[in-house]
Amino acid sequence: MKLLRRQFLQLAGAAVGVPTLPRLASVLDYPTRPVHWIVGFAAGGGADIVARLMGQWLSDRLGQPFIIENRPGAGTNIATETVVHATPDGYTLLLVGLPNASNASLFDKLKFNVIRDIAPVARIDHSPLVMVVNLSVPAKTVPEFIAYAKANPGKINMASAGTGSVSHLAGELFKIMAGVNLVHVPYRGGAPAVTDLLGGQVQAMFIPVTVSIKLIKAGKVRALAITSLARLATLPHIPTVDDFLPGYDASAWYGVGAPENTPAEIIDKLNTAINAAISDPKLRARLADLGGTAARTGSPADFGKFISDETEKWGKVIRTANIKAE
Repeated sequence: MKLLRRQFLQLAGAAVGVPTLPRLASVLDYPTRPVHWIVGFAAGGGADIVARLMGQWLSDRLGQPFIIENRPGAGTNIATETVVHATPDGYTLLLVGLPNASNASLFDKLKFNVIRDIAPVARIDHSPLVMVVNLSVPAKTVPEFIAYAKANPGKINMASAGTGSVSHLAGELFKIMAGVNLVHVPYRGGAPAVTDLLGGQVQAMFIPVTVSIKLIKAGKVRALAITSLARLATLPHIPTVDDFLPGYDASAWYGVGAPENTPAEIIDKLNTAINAAISDPKLRARLADLGGTAARTGSPADFGKFISDETEKWGKVIRTANIKAE
């Protein structure tokens, strides 16, 4: 009787184990077909270019196409919701960025929770901004600008690419930490905002490096500081805001996420490949050309903590500044 029972348990165990073999094989062979990478920004922008650079690198390394699908709208929420509801098999990925962290506080009724519903894979890079002013502004340094702003409360206009954009959030963080009253003027995109900055309709703005470097070298704006904690190799003579307001750090950043419950083996394989990519000198150089700095290599858990920290940080700024999504 004991023998029969033992045989039954062995057969039952074998029967349970069999279905896991195909799944294990498919995970180990990943990817076996094209991977769709959803990007919540329009084609041609900085985020899109970063995704395409990384996508090509992953395609070459993993042997399957990584197809970039641009689904802009609602501050990246459309793209995020698409991935949240996708099959968690590693064949639908999300370009995760600063908007995913800030939207948790900007929008009152999201149909998802990024920290809960998107599994972090790896961080790619971060892209700081440059704090610039119109040439009519007498300040030549951050301390001089703060003093000028305090002497003229509510009289200095600060442009942004839109409410809740990284340029807006960077400016609001500056206002909070410096204790100054700047008037936020949101535009529908960075280009019209820069046009009015050059024309003197607004006096200050936090601009992506790729845009500002041309204006700075042409002498059309005055650069006061970089928004990252470290200086930029492309603009080594410009100090950081952190030099004057310790702890100030405001950068756009990008990484990769997948639907929650994506097999850990697939996430680890992608993480390993992305870490190899950001260690590649050629890719690092291309990211630098785009005004970015390759992230440090790290685990999915490291990226998850970073997203959580960014969500908390920008949530405080948004609540303090009483920012609402338009």
